[in-house]
Formats: sequence, structure tokens, C-alpha cells
Amino acid sequence: MKIAAIIPARYASSRFPGKPLADLGGQSLVQRVYRGVESTGLVDRVIVATDDQRIFDHVTSFGGEVSMTATDHPSGTDRVAEVAAQVDDCELIVNVQGDEPFVNRKQLAALIGCFDQPATQIATLARPIDEEADLFSPNVVKVVRGQANQALYFSRQAIPFLRDLPLGRWLEAKAHLQHLGLYAFRRPTLLEITNLPAAELEERESLEQLRWLAAGYRISVALTTERSIGIDTPGDLLAALDHFS
Repeated sequence: MKIAAIIPARYASSRFPGKPLADLGGQSLVQRVYRGVESTGLVDRVIVATDDQRIFDHVTSFGGEVSMTATDHPSGTDRVAEVAAQVDDCELIVNVQGDEPFVNRKQLAALIGCFDQPATQIATLARPIDEEADLFSPNVVKVVRGQANQALYFSRQAIPFLRDLPLGRWLEAKAHLQHLGLYAFRRPTLLEITNLPAAELEERESLEQLRWLAAGYRISVALTTERSIGIDTPGDLLAALDHFS
């Protein structure tokens, strides 16, 4: 089974314009992500999907594979799907966020391993929440799984609600999972879900994966203990530099 990892990378960002080209320990952010995924040895192709000539030229300069996409995609998933439509030699598509330079082999292996089950259509990752600030932050997405490790729901609220425990003791129950925004799709599934109409729950929570659940797609959720360190602002970039110092 051949696998392509596609990295969506936009230059325009309200919080951090030019983020993919920002320097992180001697390499650009997008190059860090690209080389990190490539070094795992788990995928057959790594492709950057961008709508900006500067990023296109930069990826070409370090020998990476890159594809120019439309400028009007509403999400990174749609940008990835445009490239995936042309990658007909790969059965699985991994969507690696372009601002996640610390994605590692363990995470990718857990994600890809979900497809050992023929029924898996979409896979993602989650980790146990171990900090109260994360548990109650709307910026940290939570997921609840069923017995077959299928996602039942994603929310910005702390789910499940622990009726018999005061809020101050929820963390010790170890009942909550943080969703990590790393996805893999069977290629036909990815091309289908990007043609779905928006769903009410998706719009209420501002979580695109709820569109897929509402349409009846199954999302397998693998567990990892690894943290996800995303870079959304220049301050995040400075904090990430500690990793290389």
C-alpha cells in the first residue's frame, strides 16, 4: 500500500504571515516538516501543497516535491484533496499540518496502523489530557471514542461530562482525550468528503471533522502519548527554538 504525505502550506496568515518560510533552527518551518516526515521512512512520497510562488520556489530549492493549488480553498483538507486527486499511485493520503515540525515516527506509525483494518476510512490521533488548562480550553479539541476506537464526537467542550465528580476532580479521572490534528484518509474517501455540504454541528463547533461524522463516515482514533506542538504565532516559533538549542 503506497502512502503520500501532503503538507498544506499557505503564505497568507492573519496571525503569522509567511509562517512556512520562517527560520526554525537553520531551516524553514516547511522544510522542517518535510524532512521530518521524510525521515520516518513510512511514506512513499512527501508533497507540499501551496498557493504561493515563494513557497513553491523554496521547496523546489531544497529538492522537495511541491504542487501549486488554487487560492480559494476553505481549508487545508481541501488543498490536500486537490493534490491527492492527481496522486493516483498512492492509496493512503496523510495530511500533515505545515506548522507541526515535531511530527514523529511513532505518531505516523500509529496513524497508518489504523488502516490494517480494511473498514477504516479516516484515521486520526488523540492523547490523554494531563493538564487542567487543556481540559477546559476551547482551543484544545476533545474526542470521545467508542469500543472499536471509532470517534463518537469531537468538541471544544470537555467531553465526556463526568456527572458524579466535581469539575476540580475531572483531571484525576483520566477520562478525557485531546484530539491531535493529524489525519490519514483512503484516497477515495478524501475526495468524497471534500464535496460534502457543511453540517450544522460543524458550523456550531467550527470543526470540519463533524461534517464527516454527520455524513456517516467512520473516523478511527489511535492513541499516542506524544504531544503535538503547533506553531501559530511568532511567539510559538520562539518557544519551539528551545527544542534546537
